[in-house]
Amino acid sequence: MAAMGSRSSQNETPSNIHYQPWSQKEYIIYKRRWFMVLVVCFINISNAMIWICFSPITNYTTDYYKISGDQVNWLSLVYVVASIPFGFIATWLLDTLGLRTSIILASWLNLIGSLLRNLTTYDVISADAKYPVLLCGQLLAACAQPFIMFVPTKLAALWFPDTQRAVANTLASMANPLGIMVANLVAPRLVTSTHQMPTLLWVCTGVAAPGAFLATFGVCSSTPPTPPTASAEEGTEPFFLGLKKLRRVRSYWILFMVFGAGLALFTAFTTFLEQILCPRGYSNDFSGLCGALLIACGVVGAGVTGALVDKTKRFEEVAKSCYVVALFAGIIFTEVCRYRHLEIPIALSVGVFGFFGFGSYPVCMEMAVEITYPVAEATSSGLLFISGQIQGLVYMLVAQKITQPLPLAEQGLPTGCTTGNSSIPEDFTPQDWT
Repeated sequence: MAAMGSRSSQNETPSNIHYQPWSQKEYIIYKRRWFMVLVVCFINISNAMIWICFSPITNYTTDYYKISGDQVNWLSLVYVVASIPFGFIATWLLDTLGLRTSIILASWLNLIGSLLRNLTTYDVISADAKYPVLLCGQLLAACAQPFIMFVPTKLAALWFPDTQRAVANTLASMANPLGIMVANLVAPRLVTSTHQMPTLLWVCTGVAAPGAFLATFGVCSSTPPTPPTASAEEGTEPFFLGLKKLRRVRSYWILFMVFGAGLALFTAFTTFLEQILCPRGYSNDFSGLCGALLIACGVVGAGVTGALVDKTKRFEEVAKSCYVVALFAGIIFTEVCRYRHLEIPIALSVGVFGFFGFGSYPVCMEMAVEITYPVAEATSSGLLFISGQIQGLVYMLVAQKITQPLPLAEQGLPTGCTTGNSSIPEDFTPQDWT
């Protein structure tokens, strides 16, 4: 232990001593671990804002760039598409080159992508080239997403004691939906006319820039001077050896499919929520409120479940409970959204679905690490995220194909899809999504 203490004193003052009785050893944890979480949160929030900022203002985006509603949708869909191949690259890089390289790379891809988008607001880019340049900027930021989304589990494992891992994972992971919520709330208020589009893009850059600065000059190492736990001290399997070991872990592949389906459903639900509610006469303001409520309750739920499994280590019981309650909330929402003037039941079902649906996210991520040890954290959790993206892409493409026209009795009734701030494209035809 003396050797460990001398190494730490060369770099920084330890926060406190953490004792693991089963290992008969004391481990030092460092205050800098919370700064690492802060940096990851900053990048995650800005990346999510860049991703979703055009969705609440589709009508202004189509007018500003002279594009169709489908082209605006691709500004979001490119994130899902890019994250699948780059997810494998990010998993390998994170396990091979470490946290610092991944965090810095993600922060600069994010910032450069945001700056490239800003170029489209200047006359130096011709009108015909604006959308391709904008899409390239979105693509760069999309490539950053898996690098930063896979970081939380590895950061928690390398820097935090066992009693804080789920909380650290939750804080870093939930920054992404927080960014989505911020974009949904801020974008419609910043852009109330076409000429205000540059303001929104520069606000997104203003959030991305500090993340790149903090990552480059503040994240000095991938690991602390001394490991915080026995498992962190032992290390993990090399990337390709870890993949081979995963093939034999049956419970992991069950989790792979179940978690992926849940994440895909949550992604599709947030994407289509407004288009589900508006045909039944619910306003865009109410739809936006439900979207914010979904994410806000999800963040709270993830915080509660993260703290709960940190204390109890009952990963399986908590995850199953979350899925069951979220399933019933989803069924209730599917039924009540078919009717008009049921704002309170809809809001309640959305809130419960968000609380328990997203509440399972950090639990499943930590459970994946637990059941696959000593496979590297980025490998086990990263593949779960890729599963969610693949299934999410399928869900969204299929959902758009199987929607039906509204019943004849409802086709003449007013919808909530025609207000001035609508995020629904002008060529949108109200459909029954239930």
